Amino acid sequence: MEDSKSLAAWQKSQQFIPGGVNSPVRNFSKVGSHPRFIARGAGSKVYDIDDNEYIDYVASWGPLVLGHAHPSVVEAVSSAATNGTSFGAPTTLETELAETIVNAVPSIEQVRLVNSGTEATMTAIRVARGYTGRDKIIKIDGCYHGHVDYLLAKAGSGVATFGLSDSGGVPEDFARNTLTVPFNNPDAVRETIAANPDEIACLILEPIMGNMGIIPPQDGYLEELREITEAHGIVLIFDEVITGFRVAYGGAQSYYNVTPDMTCLGKIIGGGLPVGAYGGKRDIMRCVAPEGDVYQAGTLSGNPLAVTAGITTLKCLAEPGVYTQLENAAAALADGLAEATQRHGIDAWHSRVGSMLMLYFTPETVTNADGARTADTERFQQYFWGLIERGIYVAPSQFEAGFVSLVHSGEDINKTVQAATQVLADL
Repeated sequence: MEDSKSLAAWQKSQQFIPGGVNSPVRNFSKVGSHPRFIARGAGSKVYDIDDNEYIDYVASWGPLVLGHAHPSVVEAVSSAATNGTSFGAPTTLETELAETIVNAVPSIEQVRLVNSGTEATMTAIRVARGYTGRDKIIKIDGCYHGHVDYLLAKAGSGVATFGLSDSGGVPEDFARNTLTVPFNNPDAVRETIAANPDEIACLILEPIMGNMGIIPPQDGYLEELREITEAHGIVLIFDEVITGFRVAYGGAQSYYNVTPDMTCLGKIIGGGLPVGAYGGKRDIMRCVAPEGDVYQAGTLSGNPLAVTAGITTLKCLAEPGVYTQLENAAAALADGLAEATQRHGIDAWHSRVGSMLMLYFTPETVTNADGARTADTERFQQYFWGLIERGIYVAPSQFEAGFVSLVHSGEDINKTVQAATQVLADL
């Protein structure tokens, strides 16, 4: 497969951008090469600057549930742009998106729009600290909540890909109030609370881990966290930046019927444009300025183009049968991949929740970050390049989820399974 233009583009980009990329997970160093530079996307496909076509399961890391350049989104954003790109003043579009989110997500009675998932999680924790008057927080090993200083302890996603347990440039004092426990282990949460009585402001987690691949909660786990945190006056925060409007219209909390105190959103609510949001119970959100004393602001928060893309996307997702369609397509892909690994005697663990899925090259059942880290990353590298050569674009990391979108056709799924079967036979 021709890639000379991508190679040249990467060599040039490294002169001006660290590593040649604006986010580490876009780098292909952990799969032994340079990234493909994308020129355009349409539906389920992306096309690189060497004119190679790929069936895309990255979907901009999750937001593009409607696919690339969806006509309704493109038309709505183009129309909105003719009225101006930013005002630094309220618009009715912001209220429309906020109302849609409040009506959809069980935990959210009020919501504040921001510009990224990182901004959402950072501020939700600040609000929880302001609400409780406590400083310490609990996070889960392997859950990634953005590049906030005190949240990079035992983070997942790009940090896991690059073999880092934390980040340079973060003073130890910044993380001393961050307490880390394993996923799917409520007893560890109880022990941590007992060791820090009346000191913990919040527990933040991805209800479905999406930054160490896909790791679902075990039966009763989220329910236990809800009971434990409620008993100790600890704010329970679900980071649904990935899962929000992805596994269900109301997110993972709707899917599992467990309601946290606060929720962080991003990705899909912007329809492919930069966005984030945090929200929760009204009495907690009253702490936010100008109503309360917890300060947060942003010049581009509630940007009319991003909000328009989000409104249009959520309207499409509210149509009957949408999530059944996503479920059926993702199930067909996951079942096909599982059959292929079994047929060729490949040690693999398959994980899927809704339209999010992951193939781990490990025979062990993956229930937490330590289990995910047993995966054979060298075998994944071979698998990755085999798919790329056959026109299938997946994330360049064993620890990143794959996403099925509404535009992935039966033909796309069949071609992907056939390609994976050929690659696995070679392995």
